[in-house]
Amino acid sequence: MNALLIVPILLPVITGCFCLVSPWQKLREFFALLGTLLTSAGALAILLEGGLRLQTPWINLPYLRIDFDFFAYHFNGFVLLACSLFGLLITVYSLKQMQSNAHLKAYYTYLLWTVGFANGAVLSNNLIVFLIFWGLIAIMLYLLINIGGTGAQQAAKKSLIIVGGSDFLMLLGVILVWRLAGTLTMSQITIPVKGGLSTFAFILLMSGAIAKAGAMPFHSWIPEAAEVTPTPVMAFLPAALDKLLGIYFLTKICLDLFANTQVMNLVLLAIGAVTIFLSVMMGLMQDDAKKMLGYFVISGAGYMVLGFGTGNLTGTAGGLFYMMSSVLWTPCLFLAIGSVEYRTGITKLDDLGGLARSMPLTFATTLVAVLAISGIPPLNGFASKWMIYQGIIDLGKSGDKLWFIWLLISMFGSALTLAIGVKLIHSVFGGGFSKKMESKFIREVNPWMLTPTVILSVLCVLFGIFAQFPLKYGIGPVLRMEFSGFGEPIHLLGMWSPTLATLLLLSSLLCGAIIYRLGNIKSVKEGEIFVGGEPIDQEEVRIPGTHFYDTIESTGFLRYLYAKGKKRTFDLYKWGRKIIKIFALGLYNGVDRLIDRFYDGIQTITFSSSEVFRKIHTGILTTYILWVLVGITVLLFVLMK
Repeated sequence: MNALLIVPILLPVITGCFCLVSPWQKLREFFALLGTLLTSAGALAILLEGGLRLQTPWINLPYLRIDFDFFAYHFNGFVLLACSLFGLLITVYSLKQMQSNAHLKAYYTYLLWTVGFANGAVLSNNLIVFLIFWGLIAIMLYLLINIGGTGAQQAAKKSLIIVGGSDFLMLLGVILVWRLAGTLTMSQITIPVKGGLSTFAFILLMSGAIAKAGAMPFHSWIPEAAEVTPTPVMAFLPAALDKLLGIYFLTKICLDLFANTQVMNLVLLAIGAVTIFLSVMMGLMQDDAKKMLGYFVISGAGYMVLGFGTGNLTGTAGGLFYMMSSVLWTPCLFLAIGSVEYRTGITKLDDLGGLARSMPLTFATTLVAVLAISGIPPLNGFASKWMIYQGIIDLGKSGDKLWFIWLLISMFGSALTLAIGVKLIHSVFGGGFSKKMESKFIREVNPWMLTPTVILSVLCVLFGIFAQFPLKYGIGPVLRMEFSGFGEPIHLLGMWSPTLATLLLLSSLLCGAIIYRLGNIKSVKEGEIFVGGEPIDQEEVRIPGTHFYDTIESTGFLRYLYAKGKKRTFDLYKWGRKIIKIFALGLYNGVDRLIDRFYDGIQTITFSSSEVFRKIHTGILTTYILWVLVGITVLLFVLMK
């Protein structure tokens, strides 16, 4: 039965090879669909079975033992199933959305291999084996971004430099862990963070985890890749798979590999808060829908890291719940915008608009995902953020003097996330068609593309209404916490009953509809259109995305504060909005560009160094043998030391 652990790893890799050699597109699609479907079935069987372990010796030296050690338990069983199911959903979506792509053979191959390597990383119980799969995922990311065509090569190089660099930091961290613990088996490691060596090891491993999740300062490749990469790739890797793997490994680091300390918590809190604040400010300045969603990915990573940084069970549970929620709404948004791009060929916000009637289901799924990511009750975003807030408050009760700053930043981030979401919804689906879209015949996408988006949006609703289910059966066993059952309030620092709140909300909406229907006047008189109490022309109804707030201001919304019929000379709304805009623009042009230049410098040095190593490759066998012997000598010296 333990051999079942190999199925989610080898099956997608083998079917990916079939896709690579298959000469017909339909056959490749069949193998991709079959491979991801059977992989999901195998992952479900492993989750239901539980407690499986497969251990086979690989390297057995006096000072070093490395086994192919795969272990399935409650937590990684859920992550394994999620990785496999996302592979299936993205494959279904790609059957139609990617059919015109010139690199389909490579696309389906890399997609399936990524699923297999991700499952290998999740099941690995040996740090070296884990690093091998982790590094293979980075290579697949590079190859999948390259499929984007024009402009994608630079983004792919940047992603390889950043993710590959963080993987190198992880390798150094693993070496230190082996030195401190004397073993590479993760289930046998618990290191107290005391002294410089253990702290350094924690920081190195944590860097690799947050880089995979997309937190700052390892974030800058995500928005750049979002503009040029096929939408299914962004929905699959940065939005879902990378985030799952990054937070999964961060969970292992904080709960298993290292004993919790205040230093660890402070580092995580600072990274999480900075990531949230900077990402939402930079997201406000974007005029491309896909790039805007890239900053949603980054801000989500910040909330998860912030939850773990609280160091208490409430905040950690909130961080895990946010992980489970984020991998639903972020891919949903990417797939929905991918559907818009498929029908219109446009992602610039100024050139979109008026799609709510033409694509009603895509609009509905986008609206649900935006409300969820903004933390609007009773969706899953509210329940997860509510727990993170309570974890921060609990942190303050334990004596942390900076707790109010963490709480203020996290709530400020939620408010700006809602503002970005409103801008996205309005620009893409609100108002009328733009001039570039007036000549297009736009309709809803086909069921192959619509089904994954609908499933993800429905799960956002269900995980909010029945938040007790993921908490009780998914997160509770990991943290050894007891959560309420269905219909019962979740008691932590306060009380939240998602099921009851949903019923009350639906009752309120129903009463409102009845009152509106009863009071509806049949004879309607058409008059002028008003915004903020002032009339506007019909031509101003459609407000372009990047000028959304400017147009609201020009129409008079909170433009002036009146006192006794006289205009005030100071416009609080106008100047407050301008200050925020200038500040956000400064952050985007300052911090983000500075980080970009830093990584560009590393990229230049890396690829310049590659030219030196290329010249060393002389083709002379004796020279290669000499290099191998030198490498083995150095390795033996390190191991025996």
